[in-house]
Amino acid sequence: MNTDFPEHFFQRPDESADEKFYSQPRFVTHIDDATISCLTDFYREQIASGTRVLDLMSSWISHLPEDVDYAHVSGHGMNAAELAANPRLDDYCVQDLNRTPTLPFANNAFDAVLIAVSIQYLIKPIEVMTEISRCLAPGGQCIVAMSHRLFPTKAIHAFQVLPPADRCQVVATYMEKSGLTGIQALDRSPLAGDPLWIVSGYCS
Repeated sequence: MNTDFPEHFFQRPDESADEKFYSQPRFVTHIDDATISCLTDFYREQIASGTRVLDLMSSWISHLPEDVDYAHVSGHGMNAAELAANPRLDDYCVQDLNRTPTLPFANNAFDAVLIAVSIQYLIKPIEVMTEISRCLAPGGQCIVAMSHRLFPTKAIHAFQVLPPADRCQVVATYMEKSGLTGIQALDRSPLAGDPLWIVSGYCS
Protein backbone atom coordinates (compact mmCIF):
# COMPACT_ATOMS: atom_id res chain seq x y z
CA MET A 1 0.00 0.00 0.00
CA ASN A 2 3.07 2.27 0.07
CA THR A 3 2.28 3.50 -3.43
CA ASP A 4 4.25 6.12 -5.36
CA PHE A 5 7.37 5.59 -3.26
CA PRO A 6 10.46 3.64 -4.37
CA GLU A 7 10.89 0.25 -2.74
CA HIS A 8 14.06 1.25 -0.87
CA PHE A 9 12.24 4.22 0.70
CA PHE A 10 11.13 2.17 3.71
CA GLN A 11 14.24 0.06 4.17
CA ARG A 12 16.18 0.28 7.44
CA PRO A 13 19.73 -0.67 8.40
CA ASP A 14 18.32 -2.99 11.08
CA GLU A 15 15.39 -5.04 9.83
CA SER A 16 15.29 -7.33 12.88
CA ALA A 17 12.16 -7.49 15.04
CA ASP A 18 11.37 -4.13 16.59
CA GLU A 19 10.23 -5.80 19.82
CA LYS A 20 13.86 -6.65 20.55
CA PHE A 21 15.11 -3.11 19.95
CA TYR A 22 12.43 -1.55 22.17
CA SER A 23 12.46 -4.23 24.88
CA GLN A 24 14.55 -2.07 27.22
CA PRO A 25 12.92 1.19 28.39
CA ARG A 26 14.61 4.45 27.43
CA PHE A 27 13.64 7.22 29.82
CA VAL A 28 15.12 9.98 27.69
CA THR A 29 13.73 12.86 25.66
CA HIS A 30 14.40 13.03 21.94
CA ILE A 31 14.13 16.80 21.62
CA ASP A 32 15.57 19.45 23.94
CA ASP A 33 13.66 21.50 26.49
CA ALA A 34 13.15 24.53 24.26
CA THR A 35 11.67 22.40 21.50
CA ILE A 36 9.51 20.45 23.95
CA SER A 37 8.12 23.79 25.12
CA CYS A 38 7.31 24.77 21.52
CA LEU A 39 5.54 21.47 20.91
CA THR A 40 3.58 21.79 24.16
CA ASP A 41 2.52 25.30 23.18
CA PHE A 42 1.34 24.00 19.80
CA TYR A 43 -0.72 21.29 21.48
CA ARG A 44 -2.22 23.93 23.77
CA GLU A 45 -3.25 25.98 20.73
CA GLN A 46 -4.68 23.09 18.76
CA ILE A 47 -6.17 20.61 21.22
CA ALA A 48 -9.08 21.90 23.27
CA SER A 49 -9.97 20.92 26.80
CA GLY A 50 -12.33 17.94 26.85
CA THR A 51 -10.76 16.39 23.76
CA ARG A 52 -10.25 12.63 23.38
CA VAL A 53 -6.56 12.17 22.59
CA LEU A 54 -4.51 9.26 21.26
CA ASP A 55 -0.76 9.61 21.77
CA LEU A 56 0.47 7.17 19.14
CA MET A 57 4.01 5.75 19.24
CA SER A 58 4.16 7.19 22.75
CA SER A 59 6.66 6.87 25.57
CA TRP A 60 7.03 8.07 29.18
CA ILE A 61 6.22 11.69 28.29
CA SER A 62 3.50 13.06 26.00
CA HIS A 63 4.45 16.78 25.90
CA LEU A 64 0.81 17.72 26.47
CA PRO A 65 0.25 20.88 28.54
CA GLU A 66 -0.25 20.11 32.22
CA ASP A 67 -2.84 22.87 32.65
CA VAL A 68 -5.31 21.46 30.12
CA ASP A 69 -7.81 18.76 31.08
CA TYR A 70 -8.64 16.28 28.35
CA ALA A 71 -11.60 13.92 28.34
CA HIS A 72 -9.31 10.92 27.90
CA VAL A 73 -5.73 10.29 26.81
CA SER A 74 -4.81 6.87 25.45
CA GLY A 75 -1.23 5.86 24.83
CA HIS A 76 0.08 3.41 22.27
CA GLY A 77 3.72 2.41 22.08
CA MET A 78 6.39 -0.24 22.11
CA ASN A 79 7.49 -0.43 25.74
CA ALA A 80 5.11 -1.09 28.63
CA ALA A 81 7.42 0.35 31.31
CA GLU A 82 7.69 3.66 29.47
CA LEU A 83 3.95 3.89 28.93
CA ALA A 84 3.20 2.97 32.56
CA ALA A 85 5.43 5.85 33.69
CA ASN A 86 3.57 8.43 31.57
CA PRO A 87 1.37 10.47 33.96
CA ARG A 88 -0.85 11.86 31.19
CA LEU A 89 -2.14 8.50 29.99
CA ASP A 90 -5.49 7.15 31.21
CA ASP A 91 -4.77 3.84 29.52
CA TYR A 92 -2.24 2.37 27.14
CA CYS A 93 -1.47 -0.59 24.93
CA VAL A 94 1.70 -2.07 23.47
CA GLN A 95 1.77 -2.90 19.77
CA ASP A 96 4.31 -3.08 16.95
CA LEU A 97 2.76 -1.04 14.14
CA ASN A 98 5.37 -2.28 11.69
CA ARG A 99 4.07 -5.80 12.22
CA THR A 100 0.38 -5.01 12.79
CA PRO A 101 -0.66 -1.59 11.47
CA THR A 102 -4.33 -2.03 12.46
CA LEU A 103 -5.15 0.09 15.51
CA PRO A 104 -7.17 -1.54 18.34
CA PHE A 105 -9.65 1.32 18.62
CA ALA A 106 -13.20 1.92 17.43
CA ASN A 107 -14.19 4.22 14.58
CA ASN A 108 -14.44 7.90 15.60
CA ALA A 109 -12.82 7.13 18.97
CA PHE A 110 -10.59 10.23 19.13
CA ASP A 111 -10.64 13.95 18.41
CA ALA A 112 -6.85 14.23 18.13
CA VAL A 113 -4.11 11.74 17.28
CA LEU A 114 -0.52 12.72 17.98
CA ILE A 115 2.77 11.29 16.72
CA ALA A 116 5.78 13.03 18.25
CA VAL A 117 9.25 12.48 16.75
CA SER A 118 8.45 8.88 15.76
CA ILE A 119 6.96 8.91 12.26
CA GLN A 120 10.38 8.07 10.80
CA TYR A 121 10.19 4.52 12.16
CA LEU A 122 7.06 3.40 10.30
CA ILE A 123 7.54 1.03 7.38
CA LYS A 124 3.79 0.89 6.65
CA PRO A 125 2.91 4.56 7.20
CA ILE A 126 -0.01 4.81 4.81
CA GLU A 127 -1.71 1.83 6.41
CA VAL A 128 -1.17 3.38 9.84
CA MET A 129 -2.35 6.80 8.70
CA THR A 130 -5.46 5.22 7.18
CA GLU A 131 -6.17 3.67 10.57
CA ILE A 132 -5.67 7.05 12.21
CA SER A 133 -8.21 8.52 9.81
CA ARG A 134 -10.66 5.75 10.73
CA CYS A 135 -10.22 6.35 14.45
CA LEU A 136 -10.63 10.12 14.21
CA ALA A 137 -14.05 11.67 14.65
CA PRO A 138 -15.19 14.03 11.88
CA GLY A 139 -13.24 17.25 12.28
CA GLY A 140 -10.58 15.47 14.33
CA GLN A 141 -6.94 16.35 13.82
CA CYS A 142 -3.78 14.32 13.30
CA ILE A 143 -0.59 16.12 14.38
CA VAL A 144 2.82 14.75 13.41
CA ALA A 145 5.83 16.44 14.98
CA MET A 146 9.35 15.86 13.66
CA SER A 147 12.87 16.93 14.47
CA HIS A 148 16.37 15.94 13.35
CA ARG A 149 17.11 13.20 15.88
CA LEU A 150 16.47 9.51 15.27
CA PHE A 151 17.67 5.99 15.99
CA PRO A 152 19.70 5.52 12.79
CA THR A 153 19.39 1.74 12.66
CA LYS A 154 15.58 1.83 12.87
CA ALA A 155 14.66 4.94 10.86
CA ILE A 156 13.60 4.39 7.27
CA HIS A 157 15.98 5.35 4.49
CA ALA A 158 13.93 8.35 3.34
CA PHE A 159 14.15 10.12 6.68
CA GLN A 160 17.90 9.64 6.79
CA VAL A 161 18.60 11.24 3.41
CA LEU A 162 15.82 13.73 2.63
CA PRO A 163 15.99 17.40 3.67
CA PRO A 164 13.34 18.68 6.15
CA ALA A 165 10.99 20.15 3.53
CA ASP A 166 10.90 16.85 1.66
CA ARG A 167 10.28 14.90 4.86
CA CYS A 168 7.31 17.16 5.57
CA GLN A 169 6.04 16.54 2.04
CA VAL A 170 6.37 12.79 2.57
CA VAL A 171 4.25 12.95 5.72
CA ALA A 172 1.72 15.18 3.95
CA THR A 173 1.50 12.51 1.24
CA TYR A 174 0.85 9.85 3.89
CA MET A 175 -2.03 11.97 5.16
CA GLU A 176 -3.42 12.74 1.71
CA LYS A 177 -3.47 9.07 0.74
CA SER A 178 -5.29 8.22 3.98
CA GLY A 179 -8.09 10.67 3.21
CA LEU A 180 -7.12 13.45 5.60
CA THR A 181 -7.71 17.01 4.39
CA GLY A 182 -6.65 20.54 5.27
CA ILE A 183 -3.06 19.37 5.43
CA GLN A 184 -0.42 21.93 6.32
CA ALA A 185 3.25 21.93 7.30
CA LEU A 186 4.66 24.38 9.83
CA ASP A 187 8.10 25.21 11.18
CA ARG A 188 7.72 25.80 14.92
CA SER A 189 11.41 25.59 15.78
CA PRO A 190 12.65 27.68 18.73
CA LEU A 191 15.29 30.33 18.12
CA ALA A 192 17.81 28.19 19.98
CA GLY A 193 17.20 24.46 20.20
CA ASP A 194 16.32 21.43 18.14
CA PRO A 195 14.23 22.03 15.03
CA LEU A 196 10.50 21.32 15.16
CA TRP A 197 8.53 20.64 12.00
CA ILE A 198 4.82 19.87 12.27
CA VAL A 199 2.47 18.39 9.69
CA SER A 200 -1.23 18.27 10.48
CA GLY A 201 -4.40 17.16 8.76
CA TYR A 202 -8.08 16.74 9.50
CA CYS A 203 -10.68 14.01 9.23
CA SER A 204 -13.49 15.21 6.97
